Order: sequence, then structure tokens, then C-alpha cells
Amino acid sequence: MAVPLPRPHRFDVAVATGGLLGGLLLWGIGLGVRPADEPIVLFDGRWPILLPLLLMAGCELLRRSAPRTALLAGTAALTLDTVTQGSVVTLIMFTDLVYAAVLYGTPASARRIPWITGLLTVAATVVPFAVWRVPEALLIGVAVGVVSFAPASTGLIVRNHRDAAVAARLRAEQTALLAEMDRTQAVTAERARMARELHDMVANHLSAIAIHSTAALSLDDPDTSKEALAVIRENSVDGLAEMRRLIGILRDGSGDREPAAAPTLDGLGDLVEGARANGLDVTLHAGHGKVPTPVELAAYRIVQESLTNALKHASPGPVTVTLARRDGLLDIGVTSPYGHRDGPRAPGSGAGLVGMRERAALLGGTFAAGPESAAGSESAAGPEGETGSESAAEPESAAGSEGPLWTVRASLPVTEEDRAQ
Repeated sequence: MAVPLPRPHRFDVAVATGGLLGGLLLWGIGLGVRPADEPIVLFDGRWPILLPLLLMAGCELLRRSAPRTALLAGTAALTLDTVTQGSVVTLIMFTDLVYAAVLYGTPASARRIPWITGLLTVAATVVPFAVWRVPEALLIGVAVGVVSFAPASTGLIVRNHRDAAVAARLRAEQTALLAEMDRTQAVTAERARMARELHDMVANHLSAIAIHSTAALSLDDPDTSKEALAVIRENSVDGLAEMRRLIGILRDGSGDREPAAAPTLDGLGDLVEGARANGLDVTLHAGHGKVPTPVELAAYRIVQESLTNALKHASPGPVTVTLARRDGLLDIGVTSPYGHRDGPRAPGSGAGLVGMRERAALLGGTFAAGPESAAGSESAAGPEGETGSESAAEPESAAGSEGPLWTVRASLPVTEEDRAQ
């Protein structure tokens, strides 16, 4: 079965048509390359010139779709044209085939054709001069160089520039793709950071509001309801202030900094006092010293979220917050009574433990939450530290306590070297 020839490109059809018409014009007015009495001319007259001209024009149709085949057939047509009186247009079309074979051919052809034509040019220069010993013999090498080596070199230069442009475009596309990926990751990380800040700043106040409003609705004692409403008002005002600060950051668009007036470990006393006002029996043991701002913010938020979970889920009893500095680490521990409940005193979003774990991971630290008997294992932790949920088994009692404890532990590297490890 015959293999169909590739469909020629529109530009190649124009080149072949133009070359054929130009050759027919020169043929019609009787212009040739060589006189009929030259020894190399085996077929004199006008009609033999048409056959290589037609063959060369047909090869031009394949200059882009099948450049190597076109060059081989064009070489045969040029050889045939050499033994006739010849046509200038046939020579010009052959130089175009050499150029196209280098430009559109395979990389191997692009490397080999300039070397082959260069060697032919050298041979056509040296051999005739060595045989005839006349300066005019050097013109043969010049003619061969003009017809073969010059278009091959031009094609190689153009191809190298084209390949360099393609490589530059690919690099630009890859750079744009990487930039878009970086932008997407930055947006995702910023959204996660803002989500953690929003949760940690507001959840504590809203949890206290939910718990005390439930108490105010369920009790008939006016004094107790008044006290609960006072706590509700205080937490609502503080939560609104925190929300306004975060909204100000979002409107300002300065995502490269932490929220304004970011809390520090010096504010743990006020945080503990607020937890006590909400009904928790909290004891603070702080021996952290001076720590970097990112570590300070993460530690504050971990303690804040732990107290929020204790407010929502813990059984009645003492809550202990401990911060200690050792071996380049800031150790954080929060323990609260653990026991069965019908459900949390305020609904949870499931983001508390996730946020604490993310804060520790971003600084290269560790985080664990669970019953005292399984401390260090996160598998026992519910979505929000739901101490009364069915996701945790009944733990053993901790030493020195009257009942089991829920423990949150985090270790945050203090120095840059420790965080990089």
C-alpha cells in the first residue's frame, strides 16, 4: 500500500509556484547558466532544462513537511541540471531546500548538513586547484559554498535563534506557572492564618457568652442572672474589639504582619483572670522568660484555645497552665478535669485542636492533646478537645488528682536554629 505524501504547507506551495514561474520565464527568453559548447553539458538545447526545473519545483512543495526527502530529491535534480545548460532558478530553489532541511529537519540533520556542505566546499576548492593548478579552479569551491554551505549555515543560525526563543518562552511560561502556584499557596496560607486568628480571638468570648446566657435563661435568681449578664456584656465588648482589629487588618491588606496589638505572654495574667471570671478555677505557672514574637503569639493562642476548650468541655475542678523554658524549647501544658458529660456547654466548630496543631507545626514544634493516661497521643483527642465525647476512652486518674485530666502539651523551638531543624 502506497504511503501518502504529506500535505504541503501553503507557503511552500507559493514558493514552488513562484520558482516554477520564474524558471519558465527565464527558459522562455532563452537564458541559461552555461553555453552549449561546454564539456560538462551533455544535453544541450532548451528542452532538457525543464525536467530538473520541474523536479526542483516539486521538491519545494516538501521543503517543510518532508525536508530531508526534498533535499535528497533536489540534489538529484541539481545533478541533472548540471549536465544541461542549466537554470539560475533551479540553483536558487536548491539553496532554499538546503536552508529548509536545516531549519525544519531533525536535530541530527541540522547538525550534519552544515558539516557535510562545509566538507564539500573545502573539497571543491582544494581538489580542482590541485588538479589544474590555476587560480580559476578556486571559483568552483566558491560556487559550491554559495550553493550549499552558505544556506546551510544560515539555516543553522536561524534555527538556533528559534530554539532559543522557544526555550525562553517555555521558561517564561514555567516562571509564570510557578509564580501563580506561589501566589495560590500564599493566599491559602494567609487565609488559614486569618482563620486561626479569627477563631482564637473570638471563640473564647463567644463561648463564654453562650455558657452564661444559658445559665441566665435557666435560673430564676435575679442576682445570678444579673451577674451572668454582666459577664456576657464584658465578653461581647471584648470580642467586638478583637473583631474590629482583625477587620482593620483585612482592609489594610498588610498580610505580611501579624494583627495589630498582637497579644504577648505578658497578657497571660489578664487571660487567666478572664477565664476565672467565666467560672474556671485557673492556676498559672509561668517561667518562660523572653521569647521571639512568633513563639510568643503561638504560645498565647494555644493557652487561650485550651482555656476555651476547658470552659466548654471540662468537668468542675482546677485548671493548671504551665509554661517553662528548657533546652531551647518553650514547653506549654494545660490540664483540666476530664469526665463524662451529656455534651459541651457551648457548640464547637472542630477547629480548635487543628489550629493549635498548625501553630506548633509552623514553628517546627510538637503538639499533643489527650487524656492524662494517653498524653502525647493525638488519637484520643476529639475535634475540639471534647472531653465528654465518645471519641476518647475512659482514662486512668492522674497522680495527685481526684479524677482524670485532659492534657494539652506543646513544645515550641525558641531560636531560629531550633526551628530550622
